[in-house]
Amino acid sequence: MERETLFIAFSTQKGGVGKTAFTVLLSSYMHYLDGKSVAVIDCDFPQHSIMEMRKRDSELVINDPFYKRMAFNQFREISGKAYPVIGSKPADAIQDAEKLIAGSETKIDIIFFDLPGTMNSKGVVMTLREMDYIFSPVSADRLVLASTLSFASSLNENLISVGKSRIKALNLFWTMVDAREKTPLYDAYVDAIEELGLSVLKTHIPDTKRFRREMDETHRAFFRSTVFPPDRQLIKGTRVDELVTEIYQIINV
Repeated sequence: MERETLFIAFSTQKGGVGKTAFTVLLSSYMHYLDGKSVAVIDCDFPQHSIMEMRKRDSELVINDPFYKRMAFNQFREISGKAYPVIGSKPADAIQDAEKLIAGSETKIDIIFFDLPGTMNSKGVVMTLREMDYIFSPVSADRLVLASTLSFASSLNENLISVGKSRIKALNLFWTMVDAREKTPLYDAYVDAIEELGLSVLKTHIPDTKRFRREMDETHRAFFRSTVFPPDRQLIKGTRVDELVTEIYQIINV
């Protein structure tokens, strides 16, 4: 039976390319700007980075009048609340997601899963096979590329192509793109990737420090938050909006 809620993971074996950052960015963009009903299962045990971010964000909203006013105005405007962030372990993630869906008063459109960066962690493969879509951030660094291709090829050969998963599509996408790097370099990489039977999104995400900006006491514009969307002015030039559009086309939302 087809699920009504889509399960999506930004997943890769290589750390430092932004799988957790993109989970937060896309969740907040889709929920707060596009009105999608979103939830996050943070099963990157034991650090639970997104759970910790939600805790920091919530404390600022509770204790800082500036953010408290922002939250009041936002939730009045969108007639909704912050999306749920549930802490879990890879082996328990699907069960926890199903409990969340069963207990929700309204339909959840998308649940994003933040998983550990290694296939060797208990339950990771079991959880990945239950995803509807997987998106793997990759940079032009050879070590990152080799690790990501090994990860994606393994999933494709052992789960997707042999019909042992729910996965409808696995797509890589370029991130941390240096503007000085030549397009032919990426074209050559894409050709090699496609020869392995893998797909790459058209959107290239540039390398920018804006992605690191979180809520703080200075009240400056921020990019990453679990209770607010990324600042519209900061979005410009990051191509995050283009990434969201391309993902919507793939997942048929």
